[in-house]
Amino acid sequence: MKKHNFYAGPSILPQYTIDKTIEGIKDFAGSGLSVLEISHRSKEFIACMNDTIALVKELLEVPSGYQVLFLGGGASLQFAMVPMNLMNTKAAYLNTGEWASKALKEAKIFGEVVEVASSKDKNFNYIPKNYTVPSDADYFHITTNNTIFGTELKKDPDVKIPLVADMSSDIFSRPVDVSKYSIIYGGAQKNLAPAGVAFVIVKEDILGKVTRPLPSMLDYRTHIKAESMFNTPPVFAVFAAQQTLKWLKELGGVKVMQKKNIEKAKILYDEIDRNRLFVPTIADPEDRSVMNICFVMAEQYKELEKPFADFAKSQGMIGIEGHRSVGGFRASTYNALPGESVKALVGVMKEFESKN
Repeated sequence: MKKHNFYAGPSILPQYTIDKTIEGIKDFAGSGLSVLEISHRSKEFIACMNDTIALVKELLEVPSGYQVLFLGGGASLQFAMVPMNLMNTKAAYLNTGEWASKALKEAKIFGEVVEVASSKDKNFNYIPKNYTVPSDADYFHITTNNTIFGTELKKDPDVKIPLVADMSSDIFSRPVDVSKYSIIYGGAQKNLAPAGVAFVIVKEDILGKVTRPLPSMLDYRTHIKAESMFNTPPVFAVFAAQQTLKWLKELGGVKVMQKKNIEKAKILYDEIDRNRLFVPTIADPEDRSVMNICFVMAEQYKELEKPFADFAKSQGMIGIEGHRSVGGFRASTYNALPGESVKALVGVMKEFESKN
């Protein structure tokens, strides 16, 4: 039976990436060595790193004046690196979910944090609007996609202070106007690579303005100067990222991917809205995530939650359980998930409805 991978992360990777990574494990770039044992200082891996950075810049149309970094520690380390490098006195944060809350908490270590708006009052099931960003803040931080609750900011905000975004779970799913941001960062384990590496796109002229001393490893300038090679980078994850980016380029880039993702999400949301057994957790279609589609059993059918989960799993639907903190169901429809998997899930939902 075919398995359909809806895990939220680590998540599905393109078959292209898996196949090319297997080849690299056996023989990396014709070196006769595995990518698992190659030196990060070897000419083969330096070429891989340079190409991966170039592909990010090409696919996202990164303007001049920005650098692309691949670092350890995941997005969670960036929660601290961002304020450490950018905050002198005050920062502004939009609180749209669990990860936004964690980023905000870390920032408070370094100075005053203004929570400009929050959707916590309704269990993070909407995107706040009509808020004011303080003009005297050192930067404004947003989390573009809420993986746990299923909301997404689909447009790049216009603000008058430096803008920072955690794009862990929707990077490369749609075009982004990078010029509007000072830093874009995220963990790679959603739309890019296996767990183990974080990407950072940073505008160079935003750096070097804080008065605090910075540890070398936590200073973006250190990694820019060393071209992500200050210490041993996550070699395997970077190589896998290169393969995913090649795959994305061959498909036609982020505009083509955006169209595919919108089509997939519409198929599933339409079924959730139609099916009498299920209810979407996000009422406003404008706020619904294209990447993480969350839903629950309708109140009168709550007793069917486990039976549906068991039935779906028996039909090859893997990873559709909601986050442990919220329950329900979550289908993550990242770039690599084929449309046939979404259609298969819809078929399972219809069959379960007909039996109940």
